[in-house]
Formats: sequence, C-alpha cells, structure tokens
Amino acid sequence: MIVQQPVTALEDRPRVLVVDDEKFIRDILADFLGMEGYVVRTAEDGAAALNELNHAHYDLIISDLKMPRMGGIELLEAISHAAPHALTVIMTGFGTVETAIDAMKRGAYDYILKPFKVEEVIHVVQRGLEKQRLSAENLRLKEALSLYKVSEAIQASLSLDEVLATVGETALNEIHGDLVSTWLDDGEGGYFERQHLISPAGPKRKIEIIGGSAGEGPRVSASDAPRADYGALDPKAFISHFAADTMLLEHGQKSLRFFSRPPEVDITSLLCVPLRMKARLLGWIGVASFAKHKRFDEGQRKMLSIVASRAAAAIENARLYEDLRATFQQTIQGLASAIDKMDRYTAGHSERVATYAMYLAVRLGLPVDMVEVVRQSALMHDIGKIGCVMNLNKPGKLTQDEYEIFKGHPGFGRDILEPIKFLNPLVPGVHLHHERWDGRGYPLQLRGNDIPIIARIIAVADTYDAMTSDRAYRRALPHEVAVAEIERCSATQFDPEVAASFNEGLDTYREEQAEKGAKIPD
Repeated sequence: MIVQQPVTALEDRPRVLVVDDEKFIRDILADFLGMEGYVVRTAEDGAAALNELNHAHYDLIISDLKMPRMGGIELLEAISHAAPHALTVIMTGFGTVETAIDAMKRGAYDYILKPFKVEEVIHVVQRGLEKQRLSAENLRLKEALSLYKVSEAIQASLSLDEVLATVGETALNEIHGDLVSTWLDDGEGGYFERQHLISPAGPKRKIEIIGGSAGEGPRVSASDAPRADYGALDPKAFISHFAADTMLLEHGQKSLRFFSRPPEVDITSLLCVPLRMKARLLGWIGVASFAKHKRFDEGQRKMLSIVASRAAAAIENARLYEDLRATFQQTIQGLASAIDKMDRYTAGHSERVATYAMYLAVRLGLPVDMVEVVRQSALMHDIGKIGCVMNLNKPGKLTQDEYEIFKGHPGFGRDILEPIKFLNPLVPGVHLHHERWDGRGYPLQLRGNDIPIIARIIAVADTYDAMTSDRAYRRALPHEVAVAEIERCSATQFDPEVAASFNEGLDTYREEQAEKGAKIPD
C-alpha cells in the first residue's frame, strides 16, 4: 500500500519498503513511518519485495525473517544484487535471535525483535538512514576530491590522447559506466567515435545453462559467457538531441532510440553530455549502464557535465597545440629544404643526418620527447650556412679565410633560431654540433660532457653522412671506411660512448632500412 504524504517533494524523501506476511504489521509500520515523513511501500513476502525493488529505488528495507515463498534470508541475498546500496533491517520472533545475528553477518544493517515497540523501529530506521546520509556525504566529498584531481589532470595536459584517457577512466571508475563512447567532430560537419571503452566488470551475454549428464556435452556456467555486445550509438540522434537540449539522462528502453545497433543486454541507463566551446558542439561523452543496480542519478550527471566542460576546453587547446606542432614541423622541414638547396652536393644531407641522429638517440635510451628534439635539431643543424656569404659548392678544399667564414655557421644558426621561441630547444644542437670531445672544436671549445648530448649525437651523424656522400672536392667514402674513421676519432673528436653505440648497431640498422627500400651508403 502507498501512504499519502503531506510534503510534495516525495523524490527527495527517504524511501522505506516494509516486507511482512502479516498485513496488520505492514499497515502499522507504514502508518507510523509515514507520519515520520518517509515514503513507504509494503510487500507481503520476499518475492513481492524483490519485484518492487526491480521497479523502484529504496533507501531502507524492513523485512520479516519467516515468510512464505521467499523468506528474509533469501531476500537479503537478493537485495545485494537488486539494491546493493539499500540498508536492510530484519524482524524476528523471540526464539530466533541467533538467526537474526546470522542475518547481520550476511549483510543486514540491524535486527528488531518481535513483538516490537513502534518507537524502537522508528529509532532503528532513523539511525540507519542517518548512517546512510553520512556515508553518502562522505562519498560526495570523495567524489568532489576526485573531480578536482580529474579537472587538474585534464587542464594540465596538452595531449588529446591523455585528455580522453582521463575522461574515459573517470566515466568508468567514478560514474561507474559499463560503456564509454566519446565522439568528436571531424572538422567537416560530421562526428566520429574517438574513444570506445568497455568496463571489464560489465554484464556478460545471456546464455542457456547446459545440463551435465553423460553425452549431453560440456557444462557451461554464466561466468564462461563472452562479453555482451553493448551496441553502437547513433550520432544523428545525439546531434538532433543536443540541438535542442544540453544533456541526456534516459533509463530503460527509452534509451534505445539513441542506438544505431541495439545492445545484446537490457540497458539500465544512458547518460550523455555535450562537449561545447561556447555555441560550438565539439562532440559528446556517452556513458551507458547495463547492470540493474547501476541506475545513473542527477549527481552523476552533474559530475560528468563538469568533467565535460573541463574536457571541452582541454580538447580545444590540445587541437590548437597539435596544429601549432604541425606548423612547427612544416617550418622546420621548409627551412631544412632551403639549406640543402644551397648546395647540390648536400641535397638530402639534413634529412639523412636527422635519420642517423634519431637512430642513435634511440640506441642511447633517450626519452621519446628528447629523441624528437634530436631529430629536429639535426634537420636544422646547418641553417646557419644561410649567413655564410661564400661559395660552398667550389671544387677543392676551402681556403683558410673561407674556412674561418664557414666556422661562423653554428653561431649564425643560433642567431636565427633564438628569436623564435618555439625553436629554442633546437639551439644547443645547432650551435654546438662542431664541438669536439677533446676541446678543440668550435665555436666555444667545450670539452667532454660539457657539450650537450644532442650536439654530441649530431656530430657523429653529421660526420658519417658527410663522409659517405659525394662532395665537390671528393667522391663518397665506403661505409666501412667511414665507420673506421669514427672509431679512430673516438675520444678525440667524438664522445667515445656515442661513437661506439653508433657503430655497434649501424649494420643492423642499415639492413632494416634496406628492407624498407631506403637508399643507404655503399
């Protein structure tokens, strides 16, 4: 039965389910708990209570222990799946105190002995709901802290992959979704699924349990079932929805209209929030739940909305950063091409030096971001030749005066790059790649480890390519001769560790490049 309540906001009041096979007890408890301000429903046994729990949310359940069809112990076990967040209070007669204690061991919050005083029941209910309120408040504080950490992680990253990974982990672990689907605009008026995550704890495909007698085949358990297909979201449905609304929270079968391919298991809730920058729709985050006890609520919607607002700004920044990086790469590539065109004998030299330098940086175990700086520095290492007003293409060696002019190109390279802030990481490699391990190089006569590792790497790569390429004053040297020369100059011209690492892996590297069709020195 339903007890009428004087307060209109029923959804904000605690909900109590009274389960007893005696109608008199059900009515008494419903009346008194109703007068205390609770929303109360009743059920005549465990089976009826379970049916009610499958259709509505309850904060607390008061259940008799002995009932027909399904008793309190069986109901208690079923509640752990149907309403895991609800508290259960068991009622029992005088002769079964031990059984009531056993029920608490199985997860019951408390027990009430019959015959009972109504005031005692109300006190147990109040104490239980207060405990539940404090637990919920503690959970909200944890969620707030988690949300703060998530927001910090999102805002601190300029990597689109890292931003989306943080959003996905939050949707799985904090929103408790079984499916997370993140969609982004493709820049041409359409949208594509950029991220698709499945919770490992999500429901599995429904299967029939096969008998186990001889000749009937192997026994199959529910735990052996494969992961269910959670279907596919329909982008057109979301575009249409977000044109008129700012969020989506649907439950049950109503959610299916947002799927282009329906899931294999029944859906419980679908939560989706847009990724917006002002009026522009960047995409959306969709989170689906397929477990009966995981029905999304307003608090989870708000949390995902906040995450989405942070993520939208971070996604926009990450895309702008990627565009900047692309422009950066194009700038470097263009400048490298301009350098090589100054001398027909050095065409492709910068690209080859970059390739050798990157190979060497990887062998030396440099971090990925540093390997990229090495590559870019090597591409740009001769940019200072633009400032050398001389004929670099003349036959024969340079005169001493010409050589002194040529020695100015590392400094010119530094002067060209330093005013461009985003090219500053390349300056050490460009400026110092002609320094020598023994201190007899130029322009600063640095010695040993005082020379940045980037410059030491480029020095070896540059020398190897110079020796194995045709020049105006000589033919290319054979690979074996160049390797022997680098070994001979180890610890004088070159860092011995860098030189040894270059030579040790070079034959294998050349074979790999040849298999890919790359042109390699003879």
